[in-house]
Amino acid sequence: MRILVISDIHANYEALEAVLTDAGAVDATWCLGDIVGYGPDPNLCVEIVREQPNLTCLLGNHDVALLGRIPLAAFNGEARRSLDYQTRVLNADNVDFLRSLPETSLVRGEVTLAHGSPRDSIWEYVLNSLTARLNFDYFETPFCFVGHAHVQGLFQMDEEQNRIVSESPRVGEPFAMTPRAILNPGSVGQPRDRDARAAYAIFDPDARTWEPRRAAYDIVAVQKRIRDLGLPEKHAVRIGEGW
Repeated sequence: MRILVISDIHANYEALEAVLTDAGAVDATWCLGDIVGYGPDPNLCVEIVREQPNLTCLLGNHDVALLGRIPLAAFNGEARRSLDYQTRVLNADNVDFLRSLPETSLVRGEVTLAHGSPRDSIWEYVLNSLTARLNFDYFETPFCFVGHAHVQGLFQMDEEQNRIVSESPRVGEPFAMTPRAILNPGSVGQPRDRDARAAYAIFDPDARTWEPRRAAYDIVAVQKRIRDLGLPEKHAVRIGEGW
């Protein structure tokens, strides 16, 4: 069984299309949130996600803000400008779809799904071993998949030595999963791990494998769209550099 795990698309249509093409046929799609925010094409991205087979999808913090459930003042100035634009252009059907999605974590088989963390599904970043350690107490499944940090990798609990190990499995090679672990597929639309290619993962629940993957896409075309719409220059620059 092949499950596509994606997160943090951030209205980057070209990146999302590249991921879907690179992934090929899948049995299900799990989206960990933040379909909107930052990028130029929120409607296209929401529509494409809606079409995915056997979809499970969560809300991220940018999605929640677009719905008016978080004040835009909670975001930095560049993020606010993008969200303000997207709030004005997102069509009613796509808003209704976002409204139908959960803000809290979900369990699918052996996996807990959260946008930020199992402790705080909307806001908390799992970026270091200390935060990871605290979050192992907030889910009971063998594995937890999170997004939000825009960094591809995982945190493994070594119960024998009572320590958390941070790992970055090799891209394109299935990684044998062992309980317990917190795994992040990275960001489709705005990676921040110095690799500008769109990030995602393939999860096989039967084989218990996790395959981190990257897909190249036309970054220059997205940068042009951002600039043509008058969106923040920072968002154009960073997708080209992966920071």
